[in-house]
Amino acid sequence: MNNKFLLTLLLLVLLVLPGCGGSNNGSNNGSNAGSTAAPDTGNQEASGSLAAVKTAGKLRIGTEGTYAPFTYHDADGKLTGFDVEVAAEVAKRLGVEAEFVEAQWDGLFAGMDAGRFDTIFNEVSVTEERQAKYDFSDPYIVSKAVLIVAEDNEDIRSFADLKGKKAGQSLTSNLSAIARENGAEIVSVEGFNQAIDLLVSGRIDATVNDGLSYLDLKKQKPDVKIKQVDEEEGGSRSAGVFPKGSDDLVQAVNEALAAMKDDGTYLQISEKYFGADVSK
Repeated sequence: MNNKFLLTLLLLVLLVLPGCGGSNNGSNNGSNAGSTAAPDTGNQEASGSLAAVKTAGKLRIGTEGTYAPFTYHDADGKLTGFDVEVAAEVAKRLGVEAEFVEAQWDGLFAGMDAGRFDTIFNEVSVTEERQAKYDFSDPYIVSKAVLIVAEDNEDIRSFADLKGKKAGQSLTSNLSAIARENGAEIVSVEGFNQAIDLLVSGRIDATVNDGLSYLDLKKQKPDVKIKQVDEEEGGSRSAGVFPKGSDDLVQAVNEALAAMKDDGTYLQISEKYFGADVSK
């Protein structure tokens, strides 16, 4: 009986051992999977962060490339513009390469949401709606509505003088509302260039338009016979856009922008494209 009992016990032990081995293998696999998952989660959390940018050695910047003078291609096909130069200088001060990724305006935010780039520099106005979904750097350019008239016009000196005057405006633009609120007769135009053409030819009395577009025109064509006589308070502020949670990257970009203003680099870029300081 004892021998049979020992034999039976031995057989039971042999049967149980493979099961234990299988359990251990399963436990190790689970442990390894957990170890693999942890770094992945960490990498996802770091996405869009300063550490991720530093590790990659580049700041991926979304921009249109078709919106002069902010982001466009010059005669040689090189991507350039005010926003492009500001963003490139920021990347340089972060110690990384600037890598521009071009996309149409409608696809810029979707591209950043999908992780195609770390930030957008493309004259993106800071709004409450956008701030709810994205992080913004400190504003690096301000655009104000300005009142433009012919160079020899002495009747219109302020927005209030628009009453009863013809103002060339894009009907869908919020700038037309300013002209209308001040009593102007609205003449529909397709955009800034057409408004200026009508103004120079004397077919309208004024246009309420984008101050940056005006500065760009005067920079490109200083002899054009128009002048600015008034501007709105405040204005629209544009900034770099980042995925939510990019706090350390945004802070580093803000420090770079502040340093650029302190040492005159920003003003140099601003005067190159607009002939003025457009930061305020």
